Amino acid sequence: MTHSLIQKYNVPGPRYTSYPTVPYWNELDFSYEIWLATLKKSFIESNISEGISLYVHLPFCESMCTFCGCNKRITKNHEVEHPYIQAVLKEWELYCTLLGERPKIKEIHLGGGTPTFFSSENLEALIHGIFAKADKAEGHEFSFEGHPNNTTREQLQKLYDLGFRRVSFGVQDYSEKVQKAIHRIQPFINVAKVTLWAREIGYTSIGHDIIFGLPFQEKEDVIDTIEKTKSLQPDRLAFYSYAHVPWIKGNGQRGFNDEDIPKDAAKRELYETGKELLYKNDYHEIGMDHFALTTDSLFESFEIGKLHRNFMGYSSSKTQLMIGLGVSSISDSWYSFAQNVKSIEEYYQLLDANTIPVIRGHLLTEEDLIIRRHILNLMCQFETSWTESKYYFKEIPEVMVQLKEMEKDGLIHFIPNGIQVTEDGKPFVRNICMAFDLLLKRKAPDTALFSMTV
Repeated sequence: MTHSLIQKYNVPGPRYTSYPTVPYWNELDFSYEIWLATLKKSFIESNISEGISLYVHLPFCESMCTFCGCNKRITKNHEVEHPYIQAVLKEWELYCTLLGERPKIKEIHLGGGTPTFFSSENLEALIHGIFAKADKAEGHEFSFEGHPNNTTREQLQKLYDLGFRRVSFGVQDYSEKVQKAIHRIQPFINVAKVTLWAREIGYTSIGHDIIFGLPFQEKEDVIDTIEKTKSLQPDRLAFYSYAHVPWIKGNGQRGFNDEDIPKDAAKRELYETGKELLYKNDYHEIGMDHFALTTDSLFESFEIGKLHRNFMGYSSSKTQLMIGLGVSSISDSWYSFAQNVKSIEEYYQLLDANTIPVIRGHLLTEEDLIIRRHILNLMCQFETSWTESKYYFKEIPEVMVQLKEMEKDGLIHFIPNGIQVTEDGKPFVRNICMAFDLLLKRKAPDTALFSMTV
């Protein structure tokens, strides 16, 4: 990858866990009542055939990691667990009453914050409470994020007994210097211990999250982290770019200076080094910044064109309806997005008033749905087309001008009425998606909104 290409395409850009991206939501036209109507419409269309997905946001952490961009509450007081679980179950009860029919759940993902902040007993209460009003869909997949420093064998066993088969551990980097900078002191032995426990218990997909571009991180650190990762052989890996967005997250991302962060060609070398090592160790690139062994369900879904991407990240299966529970969670009815309040106190107040705690959202237009499909195709399959008339939009000729420039740079090649991302273009898939992002084209942001694409 040439330095000139990095300089050319290293611009602020969305990560496209959704389209439209959150900064471009039309909140003025959003209606709570219409959101609920689209929710019920999507539920009727999909519950019998595929089931629904649940994302549960568990926001508590015992300490602040300065690389993190998540919505979290730092506390060592574990008395917060029980009232929060009860509030989430109250929110779920409100949804179930609204839906009117017993949901079938295809996917559950526990994210955070730190899900393993919660005791085994409270995690069990959460899952039992959910299934008191729902059934498991055929081929269901339940997953959670675990912190290697505080995940216990008891928690792993309990969640396995409750039907969870996938776990993702946050590794980030094994360098002590880097760990100190990001306030995440986490010895390799801790990661090895929880990984081996999960494998012994029977988890079928164990993932590790690794970040490149962290403060003070050097090529040797990435090599060491990948080599240690190789020894544990996780089934899938997220190897993604550190998003430095201190203007959004305040002091949580100011534990180091800007000049301590690798940039441009230096940062991209970290990625290329890691990717080459992952290839050598039988990991295959799946979508953006994700790698998997051929035995993992993520690889299998990619191979048959069933890979999906949503606010939970990449998924090996798709549901039309995803309900987000907990503070800051985002729900997706396919026709609209809705986000919960971010404050725990406000979340409790709204639930006490028997109100689903949605604070904002976006109703997708016909244009949004077409562009969303193209961006999902690029993110999940590295190609898209507008051969079918329903995927054509009138701005395609304008998009083609930008795509021709990318073809000249070797990032894509054209197929009849469509494009495919080349191997050299995969690191720039966010830029390629931006060529289709009509909202971004019409109104470039006046202030910093996004992390850099490279």
